[in-house]
Amino acid sequence: MHQGIGLEAFNAMPMRRAVHAVYECCYSVPLSADLARGRPYPDHDTLFREADALLFSLGEDSIDTILQAYPDIGRRPGSEKSAAEQCAIWCDQPEMMERLSQASKQYLEHFGFGFVMFVNGYDAERVLATMLDRMHNDIETERKIVRNELARINRTRLERMLGPEGGYDNW
Repeated sequence: MHQGIGLEAFNAMPMRRAVHAVYECCYSVPLSADLARGRPYPDHDTLFREADALLFSLGEDSIDTILQAYPDIGRRPGSEKSAAEQCAIWCDQPEMMERLSQASKQYLEHFGFGFVMFVNGYDAERVLATMLDRMHNDIETERKIVRNELARINRTRLERMLGPEGGYDNW
């Protein structure tokens, strides 16, 4: 994944490379291409707002395609590389991990798409409680929540991609 490249370097990248860098963050070719075409961005916030607007303008089929790229809760338990991602959720209690796995399957059966949540700072118990709570939503409400969660995840990934203002010296 592109990390800490800085906004200036992102603005100057060739189109293909910029699309690839954004795709690593959001898993959407149309969103990535549109965001790359919008360059140059004067600051991070402008880029983030445009990424949100593009995400919320996508059709449901595009959102479904994005959701297919997300691994299940706890798929890579304890992964340091994925620490801020839902696939890294871990609990030392095997029964909690089994409950998460079962709830994830029920969620998929209920809504027809996998559970997505911005989990940074959450433990397995809180993720499970949120998942079970969201199972009470109707499909329209849940799809709105999913878009908001995707926006939060995208923002975090875009922040990692850009790094601090000015980027790091290695780019």
